[in-house]
Amino acid sequence: HLKPAKNQGTVGVDLGVKSLAVLSNHKRFEALQPLKKSLSKLRRLQRKLARSQKGSKNRIKLVLEIGELHRKIFNYRQNALHQLTNYLTTHFSRIVIEDLNVSGMLKNGKLARCIADVGFYEFRRQLEYKAEQRGCEVIIADRFYASSKTCGYCGQKNDELRLSDRRWKCAHCGAEIKDRDFNAAINLRRYTERPG
Repeated sequence: HLKPAKNQGTVGVDLGVKSLAVLSNHKRFEALQPLKKSLSKLRRLQRKLARSQKGSKNRIKLVLEIGELHRKIFNYRQNALHQLTNYLTTHFSRIVIEDLNVSGMLKNGKLARCIADVGFYEFRRQLEYKAEQRGCEVIIADRFYASSKTCGYCGQKNDELRLSDRRWKCAHCGAEIKDRDFNAAINLRRYTERPG
C-alpha cells in the first residue's frame, strides 16, 4: 500500500509528445523518448541481422543485442512514467487528465511512434492504480473538451487554432497565451465533470 497523497489540491496535466507532461503548477516532465535515441542503433543492428547467416554465432549475438536494446528502451520508458505518476499521486488529491484517443492517434503514422514511445496507455494505467492506493481522485476530461483551444483567462474558445500554433492571442479578452501546453493544463485543472 502506498503512502497517502500530500494534499495540494487539484492539478491539470497536459500530456504531450515534446514534453511528456506539462502541469498546471508550472512543472514540466520532459519526454525521454529513449526509442528515438536508440532507433538508429536498432535499425543498424536489424540490417546487420538481415544480412547475417542463419545459425551463425554472429546472428545469435545480434539477436541477443537487439533483445537487450529493447529491454533498455522499455525500462527507460517505465522509469520516466513511474517518476511522473509518483509525483502526481504523492502531491495532489485530484488529478485531471485528458481522455486521449490513443488508438485513433496511433493510426497517424507520423505521431504513432512518438505516442507509443511516450506510453500514454501505460501512464494512465500507472496513474489510476497509484491514485487508488493513495486515495486521490483521477478525473478524465471529456474527449471533446477543448483544453488547448480555450483561453485560460476568459474561457472563450478559439476554433481557429491550429496544432502548429504554440502561442496565440485571445480575440475575446486580448490575453497572450505564450505556452499552449501550460494553458491546456490550467484549463484541465479548472475542469469539472459537468462543465457549465
